[in-house]
Amino acid sequence: MPHQPRSVHVLAFPNVQLLDVTGPLQVFASANVMAHEAGLKKIPYRPEVIASEPGSIVSSAGLGLLTHPLPSTPSDTLIIAGGGGVHAALLDPVLVAWVRTQSLSARRVASVCTGAFLLAAAGVLDGHRVVTHWDSCDELARRFPHLRVDPDPIFINEDKLWTSAGVTAGIDLALAMVEADLGRDIALAVARDLVVFLKRPGGQSQFSTALSMQHQTRDQGSRFGDLHAWILDNLASDLSVATLAAQVGMSERSFVRHYRAHTGNTPARAIEQLRVEAARRLLGDSALPIKRIADRCGFGTEETLRRSFMRAVSVTPQAYRERFTAA
Repeated sequence: MPHQPRSVHVLAFPNVQLLDVTGPLQVFASANVMAHEAGLKKIPYRPEVIASEPGSIVSSAGLGLLTHPLPSTPSDTLIIAGGGGVHAALLDPVLVAWVRTQSLSARRVASVCTGAFLLAAAGVLDGHRVVTHWDSCDELARRFPHLRVDPDPIFINEDKLWTSAGVTAGIDLALAMVEADLGRDIALAVARDLVVFLKRPGGQSQFSTALSMQHQTRDQGSRFGDLHAWILDNLASDLSVATLAAQVGMSERSFVRHYRAHTGNTPARAIEQLRVEAARRLLGDSALPIKRIADRCGFGTEETLRRSFMRAVSVTPQAYRERFTAA
């Protein structure tokens, strides 16, 4: 525990997404309370909302936020919020330069949602694997080709850099930071206090596999989009490469090459993801035995379902059902 509270600076701007600011802010504020209740003698964090024009700004929700000036001393943790106003913030060269300089001295630097655009404009994310809100991933990759944009995870941590997906994912990111600083027990206490999961069970994907595939193929014509719809209707059928290639009227070799180029995935991996997602829905919304679910989703055996589920979701089908069964 440091002798002085660690500074947590959340950068905001006009038209900022409110939860991008208040979500992480509340995690660190709650961590202070939980650390005190756990008997720690020092307050771990000093969270502040900062802005290039201190005083008051209005969020996209219409709620005003009181802000502090940009600090001239290093931040322990610098978090860049997102929202519709981030693109106007990108046009402020003084702010972009400050983000670049401040990031060099901070112990860790993070973005929530589209805050990644501001970190990218400052050159902080060059060469790194990053994530942002799923609907902005293509734009981030197009505008900043030196980044490796992964549209799937809730958040990504590479060394001192952290990036997260949209809105509530900032809470997941902040909880992970608290766990790294103060340990699992305090992070779990914060999660319980906020009535959220410390780590979201049911996988870390920020949107469904089917939506992801639709997003990946929307600019590639309807051929693979139609194929994915057909797969969803035939999960228990033979979905070999030969079958899929015949479905789209291509040779097997050409199909595998084009499919991977257009989706960034292999056909086998895509089918497994779609089958796991279908199994997740049935586990949560039905009372079908797990063996029946395995058959219906094309896994064949309960053990095959269990192995695929553990790879994709990191919990067993039974554990998932216990947490997410519909009332």
